[in-house]
Amino acid sequence: MEGFEQQCFMMISHVGTARSSFIEAVQKSKAGDFDGAKACMKAGQEEYLKGHDVHFELLQKEAQGTPLETSLIMIHAEDQMMSAEAFRIIAEEFIDVCRRMERLENRLEER
Repeated sequence: MEGFEQQCFMMISHVGTARSSFIEAVQKSKAGDFDGAKACMKAGQEEYLKGHDVHFELLQKEAQGTPLETSLIMIHAEDQMMSAEAFRIIAEEFIDVCRRMERLENRLEER
C-alpha cells in the first residue's frame, strides 16, 4: 500500500517540522525574542495542521470502509503527532512563564 506509507511519511514530516518550530519558539523566548517565538509557534501550528489533515484523511478512508493496515510506520506517525501536540502545549506554557519573568525583572529594575 504505497500511498498509505507515503501519507504516513507526510504526517511524520509535517509534525516533525512542527515540533522543531515549537522547540525553536522556546529557545527564542528564553532569549527574550517573544515576537520570534510567536512566529515559530504559528509556523509550527500550520505544519502540525498539515500533518493532522493527512491523518484525518486516513481516518475518513477507514470510516468509509477502506481497511487500513496497522503498521509500525503508522504507529510511529501517530506517536510523532502526539509528541508534537504535547510539545506545543508545553512550549506555550514555557513561553508564558518567560514573559512573566521578563515583566517581573522589568518591574524590579524600575525600583
